[in-house]
Amino acid sequence: MLQPYIPVLLLILFVAANAVMMIVVSHYAAPRRPTPLKDAPYESGMPPLGSARERFSVKFYLVAMLFIVFDIETVFLFPWGTIFFGDAGAGPGMGFLLVEMLVFMVILAVGYVYVWKRRALEWD
Repeated sequence: MLQPYIPVLLLILFVAANAVMMIVVSHYAAPRRPTPLKDAPYESGMPPLGSARERFSVKFYLVAMLFIVFDIETVFLFPWGTIFFGDAGAGPGMGFLLVEMLVFMVILAVGYVYVWKRRALEWD
């Protein structure tokens, strides 16, 4: 019963072991010669202006989170488009698939309108 999954499990085990090994080897093999200049903050070749611990507006984080949410929701359209417009053609389940995606798009549009009305996308 588990025999078809053995190659996948071996691949996951190999990838995890390889990632741990590379992190451990890079930690111990990397040369370390810290100096005050190396420990100073670096901002595109310019001397830093102010503290590196400066507070940001909540608006910044809100816009970033909204971008992530809408970006991830948009990524869900790619598998749907592949199935709906791909080689599957007009099969028996395509009507349900279309309605399901239209419901998803309506929910996405309602969320977008809500965010727009709340003026969360405006940058002051």
